[in-house]
Amino acid sequence: MLSQIVRPMVQTQIRLLANSRATRPTMVSTVAHWLGFLGVRAQVTQLNAGSGKIHISISVDKPEACDTHDWQQILRNLDVSETEADAVVTNPAEFTPQQKSKMQRLLAYLIQVGNPDQPTDWESLQPQLQTFGLPEETILGIRSALKVPQSLEDLLEGLDSDVAAVALPKAVSIAMLDRAVNPHEDQALMSLLKAMKHQ
Repeated sequence: MLSQIVRPMVQTQIRLLANSRATRPTMVSTVAHWLGFLGVRAQVTQLNAGSGKIHISISVDKPEACDTHDWQQILRNLDVSETEADAVVTNPAEFTPQQKSKMQRLLAYLIQVGNPDQPTDWESLQPQLQTFGLPEETILGIRSALKVPQSLEDLLEGLDSDVAAVALPKAVSIAMLDRAVNPHEDQALMSLLKAMKHQ
């Protein structure tokens, strides 16, 4: 899996940085290199250390896999004033009961297929869901949805892009709880991404 490949690479790079006499240029090169794995062409424009953290500013070119139309739309969206942007951000609190239920069941599905051969340990899962910024209503809905098997085919039927857009980052976080993404989780994530793109 991806995490099994990336983790040793990260550990190697950290050791390299710790033992390098040219830490700054090595760090700049490393950040650009890591982003390059994702097809992102990035240039570090500022790098400073302070308060126990490394502060990095980067400029990013259009990723290789990004459609030119999508990239131009992203740039136009970023030019919109923050006030205007705030007005159009999807707010899960404004979802209909049906939309909320759909998202809760989608997230429950990710949990179910993550470890299909093991019962869900809710006592350890609940605090993890809370760290993802999920509201209590959503967490309770997920707990309820876990009581019955969920079907991805049923969940994708009539799924609108707003629900998919809000659910996707949470679904990724859930899928990565065990630091690996199995084929069922991957299929669900790709389906959410596809649904999100259909406006």
